[in-house]
Amino acid sequence: MQKIMPCLWYAKEVEEAARLYTSIFPDSRITRITTLPSDTPSGPAGTVKIVDYVLLGQSFTAFCGGPLDPFNHAVSFTVYCDDQAELDRYWNAFLQHGGTAQQCGWLKDRYGLYWQIMPKRLGELISDPDRAKARRACDAMLTMVKLDIAQLEAAAEGRSG
Repeated sequence: MQKIMPCLWYAKEVEEAARLYTSIFPDSRITRITTLPSDTPSGPAGTVKIVDYVLLGQSFTAFCGGPLDPFNHAVSFTVYCDDQAELDRYWNAFLQHGGTAQQCGWLKDRYGLYWQIMPKRLGELISDPDRAKARRACDAMLTMVKLDIAQLEAAAEGRSG
């Protein structure tokens, strides 16, 4: 078990969310589902309350705590992609399951959790020692919804996509 593990608070549908995430990412699985042993103010005995799962080697706990604290942009998960095909696969999977596209490679899934679907290449481009090249890549990224690696590279080099 990890010493530090993200715990995500869902209003409801905690098991459904974990099942969606583990279906999107390879080498992922649910490791435990915990139900309430007794009736409580947050639900009757037998209600799914906690789901532990692993996404690409990272452990998470999901907690069904009710609608008190919704997700917001202050916490998001970044998925670094090796190529456009991987980026497209994750992006499309979230959108096909009720997610909504946001600016600059962000999206919000159907449960309200925010994800950044990012090409690894973007970090290289915007940290380039040639600051004009880095600025062009960053400026291009700021105009995009889903990020396009070829367009980012073309912009960095001063070419149109």
